[in-house]
Amino acid sequence: MDKVIINDAKRTSVVPRLSGLGEITEYLYLSSGRAANDRTKVSELKITCIVNATDNVENTPVPSVEYVRVPVTDSPFSQLSDYFDTVADKIHCVAEQHGRVLVHCSAGVSRSATLCLAYLMKYRNMTLVDAHGWVKARRPIVRPNNGFWKQLIDYELKLHGSGTVRMITSPVGEIPDIYEKETADLIPC
Repeated sequence: MDKVIINDAKRTSVVPRLSGLGEITEYLYLSSGRAANDRTKVSELKITCIVNATDNVENTPVPSVEYVRVPVTDSPFSQLSDYFDTVADKIHCVAEQHGRVLVHCSAGVSRSATLCLAYLMKYRNMTLVDAHGWVKARRPIVRPNNGFWKQLIDYELKLHGSGTVRMITSPVGEIPDIYEKETADLIPC
């Protein structure tokens, strides 16, 4: 993943760039729209299918790459779950044919991450908490919006009959319990 090193008098840290790609599995990648439109990178990675989870980012066509559109806004009210099975099945099908899939949204943080989590739960038999840990380890900036979290929680229950993540009330509003520690000290404005 591309990184930016921040140096100032108080700290030095490495921050992942929004435009970078995260390798989720040997055949599944997650990125921003900008990275998905890097024809050289798409060719280098031998991507055969791009899932565009935006309502406004156009892809630069790459020969021999199939495009799938999921026209959803990054809103807690958008029904991204309507596409969970379709996208997960597509990723699985492409992988079975030894292809590679790149899933992207605008920033590669919410919509595309949510679709990758749904795939991992369905075809890798992961729990939601394990899928999130897996994806976050490969693309640390992922953070689905609260509406998508609720849809993922429902999907996990549908797939596995139980849940590993729940929504809780925090100082910043309703959040998934896996974010509880990082928001515990925040005081709302």
